[in-house]
Amino acid sequence: MSDYFGKEVPKLGFGLMRLPKEEECIEIEQVKHMVDLFMDAGFTYFDTAYVYQGSEAAAKKALVERHPRDSYTLASKLNAGVAENEEEAKKQLQTSLERTGAGYFDYYLLHALMEDNYKKYEEYGLWDFVKEQKAKGLIRHIGFSFHGGPQLLDKLLLEHPEVEFVQLQINYADWENPAIASRANYEVARKHGKPIVIMEPVKGGSLAEPSEEIDRMFKAYHPEQSDASWAVRFAASLDGIITVLSGMSNTEQMEDNLSYMKEFQPLNEEEQKIIQQAQRVLGQSSTIPCTACHYCTEGCPKQIPIPEIFSAMNKQLGNGQMAEAVNDYQKATESKGKASACIGCRQCEHACPQHLEIVDYLKQCAEALER
Repeated sequence: MSDYFGKEVPKLGFGLMRLPKEEECIEIEQVKHMVDLFMDAGFTYFDTAYVYQGSEAAAKKALVERHPRDSYTLASKLNAGVAENEEEAKKQLQTSLERTGAGYFDYYLLHALMEDNYKKYEEYGLWDFVKEQKAKGLIRHIGFSFHGGPQLLDKLLLEHPEVEFVQLQINYADWENPAIASRANYEVARKHGKPIVIMEPVKGGSLAEPSEEIDRMFKAYHPEQSDASWAVRFAASLDGIITVLSGMSNTEQMEDNLSYMKEFQPLNEEEQKIIQQAQRVLGQSSTIPCTACHYCTEGCPKQIPIPEIFSAMNKQLGNGQMAEAVNDYQKATESKGKASACIGCRQCEHACPQHLEIVDYLKQCAEALER
């Protein structure tokens, strides 16, 4: 348990970004079951966002309409990047309140700030806006989620002392990754005394299925524990953490997370050493570090399913499974754009929270998988 803002918060949060789907429609009945399992186990923190398609409406049906308002905490986010002007940006809060029916948000975040977009939040007056909405009671706690570097994070926290918490991408794979700077950003937030919500602890699911070498190391110590458990517990073991968000996509993932987080134990010294070994292995990995957030696909003029293509390519890069990679690639691009259709406009790269050189990766994928 962590104790912030006058209440205890369990160290596992339910991220509502990657909910179970059937033919692009969210499976509400399964989400209801997952919500009930989560809350029955004593967990209370739910995280959604204006730009998570269908997520806020699902939160209303599975959570808000079925549980007392004081039995859970709900976070949502305002994304200036999808707004044409200040008025559109500010309307997102009211839209999110209507979609969820929550009445207020316990946590409200300016969404995905980084070097390419943070000035837009200033231009639209959104820092003052969220303070005003907090004064009205529509927001309980103000924060922002962040995908930039430590210098910008330090600047924002110096300029906006009203921020009560920050949401950072932290996982053992990105701890020393210069593109993500998990450790450096964590240390900046701690320096400013800001509690942290952790996102992407399993790096978009990739740490739930790491390389065979890492899997062997984990299984040798904990034969019955999932690989994902190591990633979530690494994040939850850090100091100053409000909660660790896990974007659970099915009941099995929920049950796995609850199995080790209900009676959470921080990593011991030997487990920390095994994580350090895994980090050294990952430092030599050639796989594409995509988290499948799909921010890159929103404005792609060729409708290229970038995360699915990278997932296919990683089967070859990570495990040498060329036949499986080609098969997955063909399925992913059957009715959408192929990697070779990329025109190099780089809108995807500007949207990518991982700062990946997507255009170059797509060329690599086209050469390997379209032969």
